[in-house]
Amino acid sequence: MSKGKFITLEGIEGVGKTTNREYIRELLLKNGKPCIETREPGGTPLGEALREMLLEHKHEGMSADAELLMMFAARAEHLHKVIIPALNAGTNVLCDRFTEATYAYQGGGRELGMEKIADLENWVQGDLRPDLTVVLDAPVDIGRERAGKRSAPDRIEKEKNDFFDKVRNTYLEQAKQHPERIAVVDASVELEQVQQQIYDVLLNYRIIE
Repeated sequence: MSKGKFITLEGIEGVGKTTNREYIRELLLKNGKPCIETREPGGTPLGEALREMLLEHKHEGMSADAELLMMFAARAEHLHKVIIPALNAGTNVLCDRFTEATYAYQGGGRELGMEKIADLENWVQGDLRPDLTVVLDAPVDIGRERAGKRSAPDRIEKEKNDFFDKVRNTYLEQAKQHPERIAVVDASVELEQVQQQIYDVLLNYRIIE
């Protein structure tokens, strides 16, 4: 049995990850490709507990290093319990955020060293990387306006615009560094246009036929 494909969806708040994850799932199923959906931080009972600690406001002032290590603790459990078993069983995995988010938020936004994150990435993941990462990109003011209509901001979402500018720029830099597995989609346009771009990306990266 061939291994499943690992597809991740990235971007700042308000770029439409949830809506477009459902669109990708539907495309995979129409192509006869079974998939599971999951998210980071989260995806397991331990991961969801860590997610709550990471995002709730009572932990304001959490050190950047603690935040980084909790992200990777959740990821280690997620890989062990969910992602790797599914891929080995031939099931595609569609994940809302993965390590590219850590580079963007903790590396770019928090300005932690990229080498520190790379060391943790190699330790926790070995040579496992997503087959395709779709970065939904939009200017920060557009993303934040959309996100503000959706729900109250969590501990990380309440950061200032300059934080999210650094996050966005890191995502775009990652795509330049790894074009073989990271594709940028303009998420500032109408949903139909966004999803046409996603369809083309999935074709180009041979996720669907």
